[in-house]
Amino acid sequence: MSGPIADRTPGVDGKPSIVYRHAGERAVLIEYGEMELDLTLNFFVLAVDKALRERELRGVVEVAPGFRSVLVRYQPDNLSAGALLTELRTLHEELPAEHDIEIPSRRIRLPVALDDSQTRQAVKRYIDGIRDDAPNCEGGNNIDYIVRYNGLSSRDDLWASVTGTEQWNGFVGFFPGLPFMFPMDPRYIVSVPKYNPTRTWTAEGALGLGGPCFAIYPVESPGGYQLLGRTVRIFDLERRNSGFGDSPFLLRPGDRVSFYQVEEDQLLAEWEKIEAGEYTYEIEDSPFDVGAYLEWLPEVADEAAERRQKAEAAWASTPVP
Repeated sequence: MSGPIADRTPGVDGKPSIVYRHAGERAVLIEYGEMELDLTLNFFVLAVDKALRERELRGVVEVAPGFRSVLVRYQPDNLSAGALLTELRTLHEELPAEHDIEIPSRRIRLPVALDDSQTRQAVKRYIDGIRDDAPNCEGGNNIDYIVRYNGLSSRDDLWASVTGTEQWNGFVGFFPGLPFMFPMDPRYIVSVPKYNPTRTWTAEGALGLGGPCFAIYPVESPGGYQLLGRTVRIFDLERRNSGFGDSPFLLRPGDRVSFYQVEEDQLLAEWEKIEAGEYTYEIEDSPFDVGAYLEWLPEVADEAAERRQKAEAAWASTPVP
């Protein structure tokens, strides 16, 4: 091993550039494209993840996809680093260009109670015990700050952004079962800085926003994302609901999640159904056609750019936590 970078491949024919990095003596980290928020890179990552799992290479112990990278852990006694790199290069050569990729995907609808009591309680604890001058917590909530930071006219505009587009679950990680979801319709992107410092408590099922990324907290935990509301359970170690299948995590990379607004009383009733084993998650298998999505994006590009300009103007005049 002469250095951390094992190999590079330039982008060509609808495929991103690739950097292969040694990650210790038992793993290779594969990075795609430039270090920027580009959903097409994640589409390619998930296509690679699927191909690697189907290949079942002897000596590969684990494949862990991220947003624009894949970590491949291997057993050196069964597979050398050089042999693994050869297999990875061949796999990449065989993959179709991004416009021809189809990704296994599911559509999942989740209810969300916006500005609920648990969210407000988390903000209150933060104000009372950590920082009472945080600009993102003025008024006892994070919502008004998100509206202001994005140059929106009202909370209703924010709710329309949250519920108006599917969220692409790029990867699950950082904390077990924590999804990182990104708006698929660029006209509805909202973005916001995180807490500084973080909270010590967040309710299970809380819906948060950090940068342009939505996340659902799988368990009670500390956290730094700005809080919008709360949804239903997405983590169950005992898998008591059939929606979880063979995993304790409800959401998988490549899922498309959409939220619909409910009152808090209704959400709490749904939680009671979950505890009683009577709740039915709305899940539909729906393979994702990358090419069709990429062809659609130019149709909304002008509107998305206008929205972005308005948000950038608001960023410049809004204090950062």
